[in-house]
Amino acid sequence: MNKIILADSQAIFRAGTAKVLANHDELRIIAQCADLERLLHAVTTFPGAIVLFAASLRPDLARMRKLLEHTSSRGIVIAENSDSASSYLQLGFRGVVFRNVSGNALIECVRRVAAGDTWIPPQLVISDASEEDLVGSRVRDRLTPKEMRIVALIVQGCKNREIASRLKTTEQVIKNYLRSIYDKTGVSDRLELALFTIHHRALAAAASEVGSKLEAEEQQQQQAAGASAVA
Repeated sequence: MNKIILADSQAIFRAGTAKVLANHDELRIIAQCADLERLLHAVTTFPGAIVLFAASLRPDLARMRKLLEHTSSRGIVIAENSDSASSYLQLGFRGVVFRNVSGNALIECVRRVAAGDTWIPPQLVISDASEEDLVGSRVRDRLTPKEMRIVALIVQGCKNREIASRLKTTEQVIKNYLRSIYDKTGVSDRLELALFTIHHRALAAAASEVGSKLEAEEQQQQQAAGASAVA
């Protein structure tokens, strides 16, 4: 049984990764961490683990490597798609996966690192990026502005009730839109939708832009409401 510590501040990605790992009996997640402090505590508490952690947590990499060595653990970095894998490997981490990694590649990486090997991301992952962008672009162009707003909020982890409130509509209307979105993206639930969006950079960029606009609109509305109350 290989013990896995999973650390990532992105709840959606963490849930999707845990779902992939849970399908394999020889892999057991013993800790999930949403921030750096919990990650460091888990590594110390559970020695001899495979530590799958996001570079976005911004740990002191030299310190992290020494801590892994001290606890007889092995580290796999979850890198952003624009990162350089070689920089992490040169620091002594045993493997690197990008956020657009497939489930099969993730499992192969964990198994190789557990066996004492080093996992180097296949160049195919990088060379296929343009193709993935085409897929993301096609889906992005098929979604209506309202559907894209819903996708942006799904990626942020919002539930149907919160989405309905923020878009000033009903939960039933949101459910109807989600069925259409699932058909256009080929997914079956909100978790798959969020992961699909994250893995396709053109779609992820569009969702991020829409999400930022929604936040800006809400801030403006709150400021206007505050000014009215003062007046």
